[in-house]
Amino acid sequence: MPETTTDTARSTVLAADRELDPADAGTCERLARALCTRGHDQVDNPEWVARARDAWEDLPLLLRREVRRFRRHSGPHGTLVIRGLPVDQAALPGTPTVPGSVQRQATIPAAVLTMVACGLGEPLAYLAEKSGALVQDVVPVPGQETFHGNAGSVPLSFHTENGFHPHPPDYVIFLCLRADHDRIAGMRIAGIRQALPLLTPADRQALFAPEFITTPPPSFGPGPAAGEPGVEPRPVLSGAVEDPDIRMAQLVTTPLTPRAAAALTEFGRACEATARTLRLTPGDLVVIDNRVTVHGRTAFHPRYDGADRWLQRTYVTTDLRRSRDHRPHDGHILAR
Repeated sequence: MPETTTDTARSTVLAADRELDPADAGTCERLARALCTRGHDQVDNPEWVARARDAWEDLPLLLRREVRRFRRHSGPHGTLVIRGLPVDQAALPGTPTVPGSVQRQATIPAAVLTMVACGLGEPLAYLAEKSGALVQDVVPVPGQETFHGNAGSVPLSFHTENGFHPHPPDYVIFLCLRADHDRIAGMRIAGIRQALPLLTPADRQALFAPEFITTPPPSFGPGPAAGEPGVEPRPVLSGAVEDPDIRMAQLVTTPLTPRAAAALTEFGRACEATARTLRLTPGDLVVIDNRVTVHGRTAFHPRYDGADRWLQRTYVTTDLRRSRDHRPHDGHILAR
């Protein structure tokens, strides 16, 4: 949908949450670079993740303090933006253009993402998505322009990440390596703490009822459809009635009753009415509280010239133990 002047003003305010000064950015780069000095360093190696976890303790106080505060309470919008982080732009290769692109080799951006993930909790990945990589590329892919996922460039509807799964991530972190050519791509966010007051008591009651089916998103490949065995009805909202959690993806959440359909429509309208748009520049890091905030994306125009929009993403759980039965060898990858 077209962005209004009010949307733009909101975007500016939100995107300026925090900015590292040059000295702190330099410290972040030094620590990240130290995690990339060995030619064989691999992001998915548990030993490398352990080094990143230790390095987190040496990051600048401003960064650690803001992440720690956000972890305790993610605020009215469920989103934290920190600007000025190092991405080693001079050494960046061309923006990937292949399906399923991930970052296996340790790099400065991957190290930054992983250190912050370890400050929030523990990094997490799903074997069925992006081959289980802890750091994933969010880039436009030729021929997938209309794909409703991270490889597309059409508008992406509001969703929480992996709400179909027994163990969805608690946080999603994005780091911008490159902006799109036209600087029009926007990350759209909407939080339940802003949207909830716009819903009627009847709509809230319906959204708390297990009258919705959420199936895996297209990025997971073919999966069970609504009505098939193993897909259990869930509520969209759960937890405290005054501050609930969300599990919803407009593309793959199906209401099972008329009241559920009406409530889901009203929830979508409330998200649209309270949405904010972030236009990211290199070095911008966005932390989204996946429990209380949905996100999406506006359309943009890729050129496939090696300089297209490039974000990297990682998931975070605050309690790795709770998914132990899904993680072989107590690793960071959910195999089922």
